[in-house]
Amino acid sequence: MVLRFLIRLVANNDQLVQKLSESYPMRKAAQFVVRAVYQSKNILQESGLDKKLTPEEFREAMRKIAQNLQGQIRQASDDFKRKMK
Repeated sequence: MVLRFLIRLVANNDQLVQKLSESYPMRKAAQFVVRAVYQSKNILQESGLDKKLTPEEFREAMRKIAQNLQGQIRQASDDFKRKMK
């Protein structure tokens, strides 16, 4: 109940949303998501998997995307740790 109130309060406060969107962690999170989406798209195109897939091909593509995403998460975490020192 209280959490809903707080979320509603934050979402309806334009100045707070603007400040949060300009913050470093939010910008980095947005950059990370965009990078992951574009790299996943590129992997699918390079692999020739941007057409209709069989279930086995789809599972393999999802495995590749998951591995790529895990690598990016590790890299982002390492970058963040280095910058915080």
